[in-house]
Amino acid sequence: MGDTQAWTAAPGAAEQARSVLAAAWSCAVTAGGAREEYVGAHTVTDEGAVLLTVPEDSALHGAALCLPRQDSRAVLEFADVAPVAVRDRIRARLWLAGRLTPADGALNFHPARVVLRRSCGAVLVDPDEFATARPDPLAVAEAGLLTHLAEAHPDAVERLTRLVRPESLHAAIRVLPLAVDRHGLTLRIERTRAHGDVRLPFHTPADDLGQLTERVHALLAQASAAGCPRTLQRQRADGDG
Repeated sequence: MGDTQAWTAAPGAAEQARSVLAAAWSCAVTAGGAREEYVGAHTVTDEGAVLLTVPEDSALHGAALCLPRQDSRAVLEFADVAPVAVRDRIRARLWLAGRLTPADGALNFHPARVVLRRSCGAVLVDPDEFATARPDPLAVAEAGLLTHLAEAHPDAVERLTRLVRPESLHAAIRVLPLAVDRHGLTLRIERTRAHGDVRLPFHTPADDLGQLTERVHALLAQASAAGCPRTLQRQRADGDG
């Protein structure tokens, strides 16, 4: 069952792609017929180029050195994984296709093709838009923010469900924070055999952690003033029945 909440302002595809790239800690690289996975091996320039630091004896390094320039094509894959343990934790996947070039003991990668796959489908991102886009200002801090909200403030998460339409909460057994960006907070509503997401928009974008705190407090104030729907415990009983 999908959400029935109206979706509002959200990051565009280019911004979300840059956010996935900024927050990712690992990546898979396919080049020269070899596929290797690396953790903590990449950095990103302001223009979205990727610098890979890999062992000199790796297949990837050998491919970049030995293949002719026209054959030094590579594909980099990044997964956007929800930091909170929800169902279907892969929120998005990002594929970058381009060429690898050796540079000062590392490998430079300039994407020529960018594909972002989200739950709503895949979209081809214009490389120029990708290069000029900037990551969401909360992207790097998001994991810590969401895990803290889920682990230390479950009461606040439950209070936020007062802002969710009752039909979206039907048969819900668990609600957890799924994502946050400068435009709003997304909740994952899990049922016995399905799940859906609802987005709670901020009244204005949050450009830093201080503004995010104010926006979340504003949502909680709205929730406190709203009528309280059935509790999740009651919904759990209904769903199990």
